[in-house]
Amino acid sequence: MDLHPDQLSALVSVIDRGTFEAAARDLQITPSAVSQRMKALESAVGRVLLTRSKPVTTTESGAVVLRLARQVALLHSDAERSLEGEEATVTTMPLAINADSLATWALPALASVAPEHRLVFDVYREDQAHTTELLRQGTVMGAVTSEPTAVQGCSVRAIGRMRYRPMATPAFVERWFGNGVSADSLSHAPMVEFDRRDTLQQGYLDRRTSPGIRPPRHYIPTSVDFASAVLLGLGWGMLPDAQSTEQQRAGQLVEFDPGAETVVPLFWQQWKLESASLSAVADALRNAAPR
Repeated sequence: MDLHPDQLSALVSVIDRGTFEAAARDLQITPSAVSQRMKALESAVGRVLLTRSKPVTTTESGAVVLRLARQVALLHSDAERSLEGEEATVTTMPLAINADSLATWALPALASVAPEHRLVFDVYREDQAHTTELLRQGTVMGAVTSEPTAVQGCSVRAIGRMRYRPMATPAFVERWFGNGVSADSLSHAPMVEFDRRDTLQQGYLDRRTSPGIRPPRHYIPTSVDFASAVLLGLGWGMLPDAQSTEQQRAGQLVEFDPGAETVVPLFWQQWKLESASLSAVADALRNAAPR
């Protein structure tokens, strides 16, 4: 296959921007030129690479070529940085990280890497149980995940655990659990969920009672605001230690069902690629997670 760098960069831009028109603006060429590059790339590969939807997505074959395109771009930028130092162009690195990690420990780690390696990050916020799908699609280069089995073409390493405990305000506990935590009280007490893919609260309920209990629930789709909602007494929720330990010491939160914690193991998965930039990001995240 004869794959031209301009065609590969067009593929990356179309997927990242979502449309041919937005990719054209990004690349400072016409939409027709983007279309021509993509047709030439598909002709060179001999397969359809894109689904012309809005946003544009890759086919299964397209995901393979997208990964190659991102790898070529990353290696090119690593070489440029080694040769030109601070004069090198800034590189975009797409990563998938779960919301609680972003809110508690991951961002300081990324900040420690960005200046030296001339990186900007395109972070996809996704539940830790689903971040590996973005690796399979070629969308991201690395992911914080709860999946211990490496995605094909990737390496995996354990980086730590996050402990979640059922927490609520003292007033909430007195109102809803004054007579103890039971199937009946849990079926009526409002709870907070991150989104409709969040399984932490329902998992606790299923273990604590018979499966099928569906209490009233608030959906709060950011990690910081989720913790704030619990702290404001909207409902109970499974909170990580980093968002609840100090509040518990201050008497603002109560672990209303001690011993019913959920421990989520976390892993770092990344492409098997000899890249100084990707290695620096991996080292920073692996070092930050245990702390």
